[in-house]
Amino acid sequence: MKTTGNTIFITGGTSGIGLGLARELRDLGNTVIVSGRRKDLLDRIAAEDGLGTVELDVAAPASIQAAYDTVTTRYPETNVLVTMAGIMRSEDLRDPGHLAAAEQTVAINLLGTIRAITAFTPFLLGRPDAAIVTVSSGLAFTPLAATPTYSATKAAVHSYTESLRFQLAGTGVQVIELVPPAVRTALLEGREPDPQWMPLQEFLTESVQLLTDQPDAREILVERVGFLRYAEREGRFQQTFAALNSH
Repeated sequence: MKTTGNTIFITGGTSGIGLGLARELRDLGNTVIVSGRRKDLLDRIAAEDGLGTVELDVAAPASIQAAYDTVTTRYPETNVLVTMAGIMRSEDLRDPGHLAAAEQTVAINLLGTIRAITAFTPFLLGRPDAAIVTVSSGLAFTPLAATPTYSATKAAVHSYTESLRFQLAGTGVQVIELVPPAVRTALLEGREPDPQWMPLQEFLTESVQLLTDQPDAREILVERVGFLRYAEREGRFQQTFAALNSH
């Protein structure tokens, strides 16, 4: 993926990694459009950051279609889709009440990703230098037991991305998977960021540098995510799983 001269649409880019990445890509010389459900927040981002904004609820198929229509009409040069939208909830699997959180997590993290890709792929097939960037997690490879559905949806996003890349091979649409470790954002509802998590700016800087240095990359893996990403491959899954879930 080239890192300048693109028109990039990011689902869920109003906070955390999404907004940070939008700013970094803007500063590289790209036109960047972010989306979210809160119009007041979008208006503030447009005014303060000079980013394009589109209202979008990725859990609602009609909203995805409306956002697609808006983006491709207002920004016909769009050539990159980044599926950043996601939520992370703790769940007690002994309590049947966890199901509502699980269903919402699947609707946003997995179905939202699939529906956004489905909407934009035909359009991107006709664009030069096109790319789709999915966002999984180190927890796709070594799950956090306290957030079981989040970890499961990210494992599904990884698998879906592999199949998407295979099916789009030779079409000119590059498929890249961004795999964050634990980053100091407010993603995990009800919990303050842990000081041991990777600082957001450090993650953004390393990720953008990897994108720049590896234009043909399949996965963007900062050094700190290797502990989780390669646990099974390196024969240390059980030890890594135990260490991750001992806190």
